[in-house]
Amino acid sequence: MPIKTISSREFNQAASEAKRAANHATVFITDRGRPAHVLMSMAEYQRLTQQRRSIVEVLAMPVLDDVDFVAEPLTLGLRPADLS
Repeated sequence: MPIKTISSREFNQAASEAKRAANHATVFITDRGRPAHVLMSMAEYQRLTQQRRSIVEVLAMPVLDDVDFVAEPLTLGLRPADLS
């Protein structure tokens, strides 16, 4: 999604315009030139938050039950230390 940047002052003077812009882009609102807030549509927010899963949810997914995984022993090739 494209990004539009506006200052806090512009946001305060034209909040309706910023809300309309958020339907087509993520709006960064800056304070003294630094990004301070993000304005986005509710649809975009829901899309972003619905994709997040905890590690517990991912590991509990039924798809992982069908995965065959065999761990091979790790050989490091260690030798006894020569202390002479």
